[in-house]
Amino acid sequence: MAATETVAAVFLLLIALLTAANVTLRDLFAWQIPDWFDGTKLLMGIALFWGIAVATYHGSHIAVDIVWEHLQRRGQRVLDIVAGFITLAFLAPMAWMVFSKVLASGTQATTDLRIPLMWFTAVAACGAAAGAWLALARLWTLVRGDDEADTGGEYGATDGP
Repeated sequence: MAATETVAAVFLLLIALLTAANVTLRDLFAWQIPDWFDGTKLLMGIALFWGIAVATYHGSHIAVDIVWEHLQRRGQRVLDIVAGFITLAFLAPMAWMVFSKVLASGTQATTDLRIPLMWFTAVAACGAAAGAWLALARLWTLVRGDDEADTGGEYGATDGP
């Protein structure tokens, strides 16, 4: 799990560094990094897929818990399991489709430097696959009732050490 978080963070850092470097070079030397715009878009796609994997495992997606808050502990668990199944049902086909995009990218490349898009889409596809696997792992821990591994709901929380 820590590796997934690190990958997402590294790509966000790369986006920030590339953007800052381009702005600095453009303002000071009237020069622009080739493919910086394409590069930041592709890096953002990678960061998003890996970020989805992290948020899925932690159960920290944006949510409205109007129903969940009014349920008993068992009902909250059931609702979390149903939500886990829905998340997995979305992420697994999405991962498959992103891998299909990798295979279909062929000779597509960035505009200036002609860097093959396949490398970027392959890393993004690994993030999509990680999202599906982590959704399955989270669902498994919810079904088993592993309170320690459950990071989403409050029913596994304690008030003290």
